[in-house]
Amino acid sequence: MRAVVMEARGGPEVLKPTEMPTPEPGPKEVRIRVRAAALNHLDIWVRKGVASPRLPLPHILGADASGVVEAVGPGVTAFAPGDEVVVNPGLSCGHCERCLAGEDNLCPRYEILGEHRHGAYAEYLVVPEVNLLKKPQNLSFEEAAAIPLTFLTAWQMVVDKLQVRPGDDVLVMAAGSGVSVAAIQIAKLFGGRVIATAGSEEKLRKALELGADEVVNYTHPDWFKEVRRLTGGKGADKVVDHTGALYFEGVIKATASGGRIAIAGASSGYEGTLPFAHVFFRQLAILGSTMASKSRLFPILRMVEAGKLKPVVGQVLPLEAASEGHRLLEERRVFGKVVLRVD
Repeated sequence: MRAVVMEARGGPEVLKPTEMPTPEPGPKEVRIRVRAAALNHLDIWVRKGVASPRLPLPHILGADASGVVEAVGPGVTAFAPGDEVVVNPGLSCGHCERCLAGEDNLCPRYEILGEHRHGAYAEYLVVPEVNLLKKPQNLSFEEAAAIPLTFLTAWQMVVDKLQVRPGDDVLVMAAGSGVSVAAIQIAKLFGGRVIATAGSEEKLRKALELGADEVVNYTHPDWFKEVRRLTGGKGADKVVDHTGALYFEGVIKATASGGRIAIAGASSGYEGTLPFAHVFFRQLAILGSTMASKSRLFPILRMVEAGKLKPVVGQVLPLEAASEGHRLLEERRVFGKVVLRVD
């Protein structure tokens, strides 16, 4: 099969189009013909060696995919060849205490497709049957591939961790990213008043078009003061953040007393300054968040099918241009998702 593999750790140039053996489905596994694969910042972290540094090479990246069922292994009952599907990228054992409690993203054997095993930058992909859902009929394959990882991440942050309710002021950092595009919409769905930040006027404009109520340019030195002004001096009740060290002290100062901050990444660096007095005196809650239970993709896709949530595709490239897609992500030149079309 055609695939793009990571031959070494390094820059986008380590991604090379090549031929790889076509995988065979085992018991309760399904092989899909990939039609689209979406890029995530996770792919960049794996490529650089920040995530999964001991991963055997060559490796196929890619957590998100949509496509058509091409073959099924023994014991598969929910899907048949020809079904159009979306891949749920979280992999777990399915029988431990965490999995049975619906907390499979806390499974001791939890893996993410493309990070811990071969992913979606390829013509074919084999995944467990439990990691597939039917593709909403109103979406293209490119739109469907743009949903899973970022919407799952945003759903857990906004709904499960932050517990956004009507009337909450919700600060969403880095509005142009895939997670934040999803978080803006989910926060609005649950009644929040969204203040979105970005580093360019174009991205701020697009955030408003997506539903944000207010926008702030976080490249300005005292951007957090504008957040407080927009909230009557109070600050944001709930915060969605994955921007990392560069902005973290500002995030703390932009949060209201008693507020909650959910963190799902650290794109500007992993070691930031934490002003402890703000945390304990103002009783802030800082919540780590990684992905979400596989079950959360069911309501997400229902909301997408009903038109209440929508994937935002910023750029579509052919599979062989994966390295260019990585450059677009790293240079923050896209609002929404970069998607590879697999013809």
